[in-house]
Amino acid sequence: MTALLERLDAKTPKKILSLDGGGIRGALTLGYLKKIEDILKAKHPENKDFRMSDYFDLIGGTSTGAIIASLLSLGKTVDEITQSYMDLGNKIFGEKRNWWNPLETYQWLKANYDYKGIAEGLQSALGPDTTLGSDKIKTGLCIVAKRADTNSIWPVINHPRGKYYDAATSKNKDFLLWKVVRASTAAPTYFAPQLMEVKNDQPAAFIDGGLSMANNPALTLLMVATLKGFPFHWPMGADKLLLVSVGTGYLEFKKQVGDIDDATMLTWAGSIPDMLMQDASWQNRILLQWLSKSPTAEIMDREIGDMNEDNLSGTPLLSYLRYNFAITKENLNALGMERKFDDHDAMSIADMAKAKNKELLYDIGKRASSVIKPEHFSNF
Repeated sequence: MTALLERLDAKTPKKILSLDGGGIRGALTLGYLKKIEDILKAKHPENKDFRMSDYFDLIGGTSTGAIIASLLSLGKTVDEITQSYMDLGNKIFGEKRNWWNPLETYQWLKANYDYKGIAEGLQSALGPDTTLGSDKIKTGLCIVAKRADTNSIWPVINHPRGKYYDAATSKNKDFLLWKVVRASTAAPTYFAPQLMEVKNDQPAAFIDGGLSMANNPALTLLMVATLKGFPFHWPMGADKLLLVSVGTGYLEFKKQVGDIDDATMLTWAGSIPDMLMQDASWQNRILLQWLSKSPTAEIMDREIGDMNEDNLSGTPLLSYLRYNFAITKENLNALGMERKFDDHDAMSIADMAKAKNKELLYDIGKRASSVIKPEHFSNF
């Protein structure tokens, strides 16, 4: 604990790594992270056993991003995490429940997949007894979940001075790490909610943190790192704070007017969650570009452009890097892979529960990571 506190309190420029949710598409994130790790390792030749946890002072994620963030915080290399993740993907998204089986019908009505696979996989990857306060965690960690019974976002952190880290009625330090991550990944219709006792004799029900404004948790992590209510209190400034945000890939939303006009209630029920998650990510990114100096600034829409001439405070409050991949047939075919892709392929690759795509997604991430440049990290 002392070593972690010394690091979190040190008056040095701070680096934050934020990882989006997106189901099995986290494999694409790992392709990007491999490139980042290689760049940072080359910048620190004196550290033969370099890990991302040596560089980033706070690593956080939502849903599948929480899995990867936790493994990184434990000092795993990206290659080690990739190996674990590929195995975990099969366990998480195994066979769907057989709703024709009377013994499974009721559970099938609650969730498509049995939670036992993900619970066992997370215990194997993270350790069954590793707690949020464990000395095995080498850097700041933030797991973003959503408490469904209060409809509130919960950024669960391992900072020893956190308000609920070692409180009389709630000791977050004793939370089992695998269970907190499971809470962040409990996507409704996919998995049953995760129940945890958050205070003495007070249970709480958690669902996937992606069902909030924080599926892309970058803005939430910035708030955790800087707001007075949280314990980090890191100063802001383009030379003091670096935020690196990595996505899981996304589909470009394209619909014909006729399709919208003919949409039924069931169609809207299936579309609205994805529409809101895309809106939340767009709002997240536009605010961060408005606050920051960023060599990866995107054109947010035709009217406001990439916002490079805009700054909310008059001077950049942080340095910001965002890496993500639009899953379209054009972008896929531009990666130079042996096969050709069509619109149907893009839809299939974007399926968050299709475990068979995991190796392909990792390859896509590695190829798309050519946009990540060593100079992006030169000031830190």
